[in-house]
Amino acid sequence: MSRAAAIDALPAEALPQERQQWILQRLRQQGRVVAAELAAEFQVSEDSIRRDLRELAAQGLCKRVYGGALPLTVALQPLKQRRGEHAGRKQALARKAATLVRQGQILLIDAGSTNTAIAAALPERLGLTVVTNAPDVALALMDREGFEILLIGGRIDPRIGGAVGAQAVKALQGIRADICFPGACAMDLHGGLWGFDSEEVLFKRTMVECSGEAVVVVTSDKLGAVATHRVAELAEVQHLVVEHGVDKATRASYASRGVTVHRAEAAS
Repeated sequence: MSRAAAIDALPAEALPQERQQWILQRLRQQGRVVAAELAAEFQVSEDSIRRDLRELAAQGLCKRVYGGALPLTVALQPLKQRRGEHAGRKQALARKAATLVRQGQILLIDAGSTNTAIAAALPERLGLTVVTNAPDVALALMDREGFEILLIGGRIDPRIGGAVGAQAVKALQGIRADICFPGACAMDLHGGLWGFDSEEVLFKRTMVECSGEAVVVVTSDKLGAVATHRVAELAEVQHLVVEHGVDKATRASYASRGVTVHRAEAAS
């Protein structure tokens, strides 16, 4: 949906709560909002928009900055905490992501609870080679048929759940993969894929450089959020797998930038 179409769809005398929902949708689509632009588009005063932004920030829905607002920065939780969170949602994403894999391919799979779910969802007997820095990913495949598993060594960061650092990156640089699944800390339309830890980000960036295609699989809380270090520009991402509930306008925004967007089935 274009900006003009979005505003045209808003009732002429919208209630503040309705306007705020449109602001949140814009924030997810564009990664930032500017108060002056919103005031002109909604034909209200900048004071009204600033009041909307204050209320949204007070509800923990955005971060106010001078002149507008940004999405909230997501927090990196330890892997042991993330393992049990939103299991059904991650499994639905994993099932959709697994449909992108083809017979005989070499896959790079990063550490992370969603990526462990992807490993578990991969079809057997396709002659797949899986290269990973994550013991959890390797364990998810060890007892299944038809997988060759290459585990990258190095210093294991227990918070991340995988090997990072110079040794892991050097080992990765000697591999050429068909497709990679870098774990997503945050993904936004203008900045691309983001992470928090500098060593982990270097590993993810090398994954993208060593692969023919990059697939980003992201839960909704990380879509439109921000983090510290850029992993990859949006142009370097070929596929984006999103949850069933992500709205059509947001999906269309990424598709318009050349990313193939795949919508998971509703979580059970």
